[in-house]
Amino acid sequence: MKFSLAALLAISTTWAAAQGTGEIRIAHIYSQTGPLEAYGKQTATGFRMGLDYATGGTMTVAGRKLVLIEKDDQGKPDVGKGLLAAAYGDDKADIAVGPTSSGVALALLPVAEEYKKVLLVEPAVADSITGEKWNRYIFRTGRNSSQDAISNAVALDKPGVSIATLAQDYAFGRDGVKAFKDALKHAKIVHEEYLPTATTDFTAGAQRLIDKLKDAPGRKVIFIIWAGAGNPFKIADLDLKRYGIEIATGGNILPAMAAYKNFPGMEGATYYYFGIPKNPVNEWLVANHYTKFKTPPDFFTAGGMSAAIAVVEALKKTKGDTGTEKLIAAMEGMGFDTPKGRMTFRKEDHQAMQSMYHFKVKVDPAFAWGVPELIREIKPEEMNVPIRNKR
Repeated sequence: MKFSLAALLAISTTWAAAQGTGEIRIAHIYSQTGPLEAYGKQTATGFRMGLDYATGGTMTVAGRKLVLIEKDDQGKPDVGKGLLAAAYGDDKADIAVGPTSSGVALALLPVAEEYKKVLLVEPAVADSITGEKWNRYIFRTGRNSSQDAISNAVALDKPGVSIATLAQDYAFGRDGVKAFKDALKHAKIVHEEYLPTATTDFTAGAQRLIDKLKDAPGRKVIFIIWAGAGNPFKIADLDLKRYGIEIATGGNILPAMAAYKNFPGMEGATYYYFGIPKNPVNEWLVANHYTKFKTPPDFFTAGGMSAAIAVVEALKKTKGDTGTEKLIAAMEGMGFDTPKGRMTFRKEDHQAMQSMYHFKVKVDPAFAWGVPELIREIKPEEMNVPIRNKR
């Protein structure tokens, strides 16, 4: 069979267009600066390590080189929105990952829908991201507020328990409290306290919490949902023990967990702590993080690695094809191994179903933080995580 030169050139041009430039361009939008900078930098570290792990150090999938484009949203929704549009439009990103803040994530969702490109959300938590604000281009490896809430309810949801919540006044805090309330079947919420994200003086809020709880019968608990700057655990300075009030919370980054040393025996549930999961992926992460940084991987490092593994596994399934519909088809229902064990993207809302960990704080002089000692792993099938999207 003979082809004319023009025909051969047409075939070559068509193949080149299908393959793009030979690169697969991944945009990572996160908080390099701003109130959630520490979280964002951990995610970025984990994402880079995850790409290295999942590609066996080659940074290629199906012969195509992975190119990582990093952008700083500063924790500002308008900035993040512009950056994602530029990533899809100007940088020709095939897929985007991020952001750190739930507020920024909500601004990014319609951009992914407009450009008809996949956005893999990590680590923003608000339920509405895979709930009422969701669209089919959105996947999430990070846990959502309901997963946090349901797992923390394991520790606190008992008859005769009165709970007041302390949270930040934005999507992360409000969605978190709503999910926590929805998860409770026995305990009673007596007060919700929302404070600005930049709060440093918790005295007034703490006093309102005390006033609502001090005369309640039975066990009394302040459940804290907080991210970023500020130390809400300072409310313990107001002598909560005098009123028989306990503090409870979920997991956090290691510097924030230094405050946990003041609360031995405190229970909660966490997304990740480097010493808890026992699997080959986590062993690789812990060993390589220690080698590179002389410290253990932190809370959001594991999430970044999970997101990178998900991206690479999806691209392997499509044999390097970055077409949006091919990626969506590959990712819906996809299972993949992470530092937390097996995750699976739920078909209905693309939320990664994953284990959580019920812990009790142990004080160990060898560590600068309160150690979350595993009580038990809460498996995905044990958590009835609501499907909240309306589509």
